[in-house]
Parts: sequence; structure tokens; C-alpha cells
Amino acid sequence: MSQPLFRPLHPARQMVVVLFIAVGVWYLTWRLGTFNTAHPVFSRLLYGAEVFGFVTALLNVFMTWRLSERHAPPPAEGLKVDVFIPTYNEDVEMVRRTALAARVMEYPHQTWILDDGDRPAMREMAESLGVRYLARSENRDAKAGNLNHALPHSDADLIVTFDADHAPRRDFLLKTLGYFQDAQVAFVQTPQDFYNLDSFQNRTDSGRRVAWSEQSLFFRVIQRGKDVWNAAFYCGSCAVIRRSALDSIGGFATGTVTEDIHTSLRLHKRGYRSIYHCESLAYGVAPAKIEPFLKQRVRWGVGAMNVWRKEGILFTRGLTLAQRLNYLATALAYFDGWQKAFFYFAPVYVLMAGAMPIGVDTSSFLLHFLPYIMLNFLAFEEIARGYGRSLLIEQYNMARFASFAWSTLGLLRIRKRFGVTAKAQRERSASLAYLAPQLLVIALNGAAIPVGILLFHSMGHLPEDGMWANVFWASVNSALALMVVGFTRRRDGNRRQEYRFQLPVAARLGDVLGTVDDLSPHGLSFYGAIGDPRIGDRLPLRLYLPDGPLEGVFEVRSALTAEHDASRYTRAVGGAFYGLPIAEAQRIEQFLYGSNLQWELNRLREDSPTPLQRLGLVPRSKASPAVRYWSSCEITLADGKQGSWIGLAGTLARQDEFELLIGHRFEPAQWLRLAVHSRAGVRELHGKVVERDGLATGGGTLYRHRIRLTQAQAAVTSRAGMVLKTADNGSVL
Repeated sequence: MSQPLFRPLHPARQMVVVLFIAVGVWYLTWRLGTFNTAHPVFSRLLYGAEVFGFVTALLNVFMTWRLSERHAPPPAEGLKVDVFIPTYNEDVEMVRRTALAARVMEYPHQTWILDDGDRPAMREMAESLGVRYLARSENRDAKAGNLNHALPHSDADLIVTFDADHAPRRDFLLKTLGYFQDAQVAFVQTPQDFYNLDSFQNRTDSGRRVAWSEQSLFFRVIQRGKDVWNAAFYCGSCAVIRRSALDSIGGFATGTVTEDIHTSLRLHKRGYRSIYHCESLAYGVAPAKIEPFLKQRVRWGVGAMNVWRKEGILFTRGLTLAQRLNYLATALAYFDGWQKAFFYFAPVYVLMAGAMPIGVDTSSFLLHFLPYIMLNFLAFEEIARGYGRSLLIEQYNMARFASFAWSTLGLLRIRKRFGVTAKAQRERSASLAYLAPQLLVIALNGAAIPVGILLFHSMGHLPEDGMWANVFWASVNSALALMVVGFTRRRDGNRRQEYRFQLPVAARLGDVLGTVDDLSPHGLSFYGAIGDPRIGDRLPLRLYLPDGPLEGVFEVRSALTAEHDASRYTRAVGGAFYGLPIAEAQRIEQFLYGSNLQWELNRLREDSPTPLQRLGLVPRSKASPAVRYWSSCEITLADGKQGSWIGLAGTLARQDEFELLIGHRFEPAQWLRLAVHSRAGVRELHGKVVERDGLATGGGTLYRHRIRLTQAQAAVTSRAGMVLKTADNGSVL
């Protein structure tokens, strides 16, 4: 029942990969005869780094040649399910939001907060939500110990684990429990996604509708490839585990700092099956700054080395050959730090010491190297299925190379203290110390360029073409490091204490109907014909949420002004809720956390077209039309029947269609009358519902309707040049 469908590489991509492998073997064979005998150690180190890169590329091809494609079977009735949320020192508010989302998941279950900090505030919060609370007096074995401590208190058939920051969707259990009808399935893992799109690991460009993450390739491609070989591993959160399988291995694995991959390996050794369900069903908080980002990667790397040392990978009993290779690929990824370090500093040695690692002329080298490196790039882009984004990945390689290299020392050490990754938004932090490796790359490569040129002209210590090739190499290294430093400093500039969601919501501020975005449980931005409010003003606010209107008071903290026809006006105001009751704040939290509305409403994608897709050799996935502007509107039925609603109208590229977003469900073919509110006034539209889908949130369902205008109305709209939100250039609506 849980057997996946296999989706192999497209034939055009297969040809590219096969050609890359053939050219790679040809190039590395040729390179054996090109060592510079005057510098044998340096020459062999460079060749070793190249061979390492080719071997890891082959492992990636092996893992991702086919990807699993699963469709969730319906869950059986009567399963006992416990949801574990382990916490140590995370903020109580963060844990509360996760517990709030977990509590309302569909399918009978019990939610537990497992508090390793034994905090009274956490206990009070759990009691207020009506969820179970369990604390322990000692922090032995960290997260794994906390989970194991809870197992004797549970009689559930299945254990669901969420990190303290991961808020699940309401349908999480409905999409995962059905796989356990196969008695051999030990766990079901889902992707770990993160709602704070301004984190260090995210690259978001709303204009291009891109929301790529440093982990996109792993969760969208690599885990699906591992799933084909029954080698997808448990990631510690957003997963369901069979209790009897856990009991068979003595509970969650201890003795390493990464209980997740360690537990996975032990379950696979016992012959159990794993499932990777590639659908985002929970959303957490990614590290906002470079410091927690790198600390997290070091912990993962040290943990992988600990598991390798303690359990063995290649020669341990119970694993298939394919599983061994998959686990090996995961562990070897951290040795990439040493390879990258060599490549970042090699041109420095060449330019300053005059030590060429290649004993042939540059033209002959480039004749062999360029086809190999170009096919390497092309093959990576294609097996990554658009999630690779080579330039961005190279920047993250630069950011984490020292951390990866350091983490491999876990092979020499038995343990490393477990550390909880700091994920909360913070004001500007000092990141200079964590940029030391990149600053060293900039300093040494930057110094080597003029020194190398000077030595060439004064001493002729290098052949001219070799000198310029290494100047180019050093320049690329410096540019990559500068990109990382610049990006890190920009991320450090985040002064907000809490993430705000870029979501449109209909709202009424005072007596003005307008549009909210930049929303959090504590504040928002409001766009509309709001006159000229003063800082400190408190105005009545009504938010139109899927589960009904929310009443509150809004305190103006800032104003965004624009100019039109030589006069200035207030385009938007920002501020905070004033005296909002806890119950109403929780409604906002349930609406925001544990849903994919940011991606759905903003049409954000993680993937981008690959070179073969741009050439038309591989089909592209169909992109949904983007909504250019949103504006609040009043809706009535065109046939005159009673009823009125408040929603959002969004313009599409087509002049005769728009989207309607509302908590009410209209039926296809229904005729609607809309009064759209903008700065230019109120504009009336008539249209027919032609399509509808639902977007689940923790606070009810939003219905997205596609509306087709009547022909006459579409013509009027086109002549009027209707826009539904202030343009970025400040033009009036």
C-alpha cells in the first residue's frame, strides 16, 4: 500500500548525466599524467579534491536518478496517537503556538509538552490550552532523553514529534497516518518548512515569486530520492513513528547529538521501512542570523560523524547496499568543507609561491577542464530538478565551509554537547566572529592578486596564462566571500522582534475598508484611503478572518506617505494592537501559523527553470497566474438574494478575470456583484464564479474563487485602468 511511484530523470537529463560521467572519467584519467613533479604534495591535494567532488557527484546521481511520488492513503480509525513537543529553553510563546496548532489537528489525539526546563510558566501555559505537560528533573541525553522519558507515560500506537517551533497544519495526521496500515512502516517523515522567509537560509524575491531555501534541494529532491531506496531518514520533527518499532530498538537513539538520523539508521538496520511524504504539513522558524545557522550545521555534522563512528555505515549489518550508499552520501557531505577550503585558498598559494599544481600548459588544461566543469554544472542543475540554484548554493558553501570542516572532527571525538538552535527574531547581532573564515578568504585572495601580478612582472615566477587563470580564480573566491558578508550584514539589520507575514487580509480601520498585509499577532500594516492619522492615534479595527470578524483597537506607530499631483498623502499606516484579548490574539495565531498561505497567495516557488527547460528540451511545470494587487471589497449576490460579505479582490494578468478571496464558499456559475474599495473610490464589478479551491488555515478555510467579468464590465474596467492597491511608485489608486 505504501509502495511509491518512481519518477525517473527525463531522458534529456539522463543524456546530460551520462555524458557528464563519461567526460568526468576521461578528465580525471587525463589528470593523472599532469601532476607537477616540482610540487607533488600540492598537485596531489588538488587532484584528491577533484576526485572527492566527482565521487560525491556520482553518489548524488545514484540518490536522485529516481524520485518517489506518494499519495497519502486514508488513515485507519481507532489509532491511538500522541503528539510530543519537546522543549528545553525555547520561548514559552513559541511553544504555545506550536501546541495551539497541534491541539486542533484533525483526528483524535493527545498533545504533550515535554519540558526539559521544568518551568512553571510552561506548565501554566499547557494547562491553559488543555494539553498534557510532562517535565523531568535532569537533562540527560538531551532531546532523545526527553522523548524517551515520555514514552512510559504514553500508551499510543503512534508518536508524532514536532520541534518547539513547528506548527502543523490541521490535516497533518490525515495525510500521514494512513501509511501505517503497512505493518513494516516504522516512520513517516514530511518536509521541514519555515514560515520566516527572511531567515538566513532563505532567499526570497517576491517580485520574481521566489522563496528558495538552502534546504530546498534536500527536502524536495534528495529525501525523495532516498525514499526510493528505503533510506529516507527521520529528521526529528514533522514526523510520525510507530511505537512498537521504537520499542524494538530501545527507544530514541542516545549517545549522539543527532538522535534523528541515529534512530533512523537503527530502524533501517532492523528491516523496517521508512516513508517520505513530500508535502509541506508543518511550518517552523529557521535561524534568523548566521550564528545559530552555523551552530546548527556544526551540530548536524558532528552528529553525523558520531553516528558513523558509533554505528558504522559501510560495514554495519542489516543495511542494504543502497542504504549504505545513501547514509554515506549524507556523512560525506560535511567533508565538502575541506574540499571547499582547499579551493578557496589554493590560488593564494599559487600566486604567492609560484607553485603551479598542473604540469601542462594552460590551454591544454582548459581544453580538458572546461567541458568537465560545464557538464558538472549542467548535470547538477538537471538532477536538482530546478532546486539547485548553483550560484546561491555556492554562496552557502562559502558561508558554511569552515563549519562543515570543523564538524568532521566529530570522527575523533565521542560526544558534543547538545545545543538548542536559537531561532527567535533578534535585533542586530555581532556576526563578525562568524564571518572570520570568509574575511580571511577575502583578505588572502585579495592580497594574492596584486602580489602575484607583481611577482610575475619582477620574477616571472609563473607562466603568464597560469598567472591570469589564478587571478581569475582568486577573484571568484573573493566575490563569493563578499556576497556572503554582504548578505549576512543585511540579515543582521532585521530589527523586528517578531516575523510579520506577507498576507493580504480584508480589514476596516475606523470607517475605512482597506487591505492589511505585514501581519503578526501583535501588529500590521493597513493600506486604504485613511486620511491623515497621527502617530499614537487609536482606532477601532475589524479584521475579516476565515472564522469570522475580529474586533480590536489599532494604535498607529508609523505612516508611509507618497506624493501625487504635487500633494502628499498617507499611503499606509503601521502599528500594533492595543489591549487585544488573549482569545483574539490566539485566533490570529491560528490563522497565521501552520498554513502555507504565504506561498499560495503570493504564488511563491522554490524551483526555477533548468537550462534544459529553458531550451524547451524538458517540460516546465505550469505556473499559476500571479495576483498583482489585492483590495478589499463588499460582495452581494447579483440575483438580489439576501446576504453580503467582505473579501479581497485580486487583479490578474487577464483583464476579464480576477480572484476573490473570502471565508465564504460561493458555487461555480454563481453571479456576484462586488464593490471594490480603492483610493480612487468604489468601483462596481459584476462577474461569474468559474473556479474555486480551498486554502486550509488553523482558523478555518479561505476560499479562492476565479471570477470572470461580463464583457461590458471588462471593457469598462480596462478603460478605467483599475488597480486594486497603491503602486510602488506612489500613484493613486
